[in-house]
Amino acid sequence: MESIFSTLKTERVSRKVYRSRDEARADVFDYIERFYNQQRRHSTLDFVSPVQFEQKLQG
Repeated sequence: MESIFSTLKTERVSRKVYRSRDEARADVFDYIERFYNQQRRHSTLDFVSPVQFEQKLQG
């Protein structure tokens, strides 16, 4: 978990100024669901995204 928080701060949150807590929450959700889990390659998963890793396991 510490790795995702570090990556989130480095790649997304530190570059933005949010007008509200809801805006920040929506942006973090978007980052995790649409980029981090879908596209970003992870070294611990042999440099594939979590979605690709799950697909490889299933079939």
